Amino acid sequence: MAIRVLVEREIEPGNELKLHQTLTKLRAEATLAKGYISGETLRALDNPNKFLVISTWNSIEDWKNWQNNAKRKKFQEELRELMRCAEKTIVYTYL
Repeated sequence: MAIRVLVEREIEPGNELKLHQTLTKLRAEATLAKGYISGETLRALDNPNKFLVISTWNSIEDWKNWQNNAKRKKFQEELRELMRCAEKTIVYTYL
């Protein structure tokens, strides 16, 4: 069953370009991962330093495999350097 993953990140001001570049590379890698369906990135209107990445996967197993992928972990380290606080990840399933 398909799932949706929401990852919320709040970055330090001035890191928008680096965030965009890193997320673009991360999504390019994700598209090659088994089970990846789609993804999008949103920016909060009331807080320009807050971003939400929404991705859709064929299954929770596919997401977990990507979550533990070495390339993804490398990008995660790059993203952590830009962030104001720890990211929040929530996985949803369709009804």
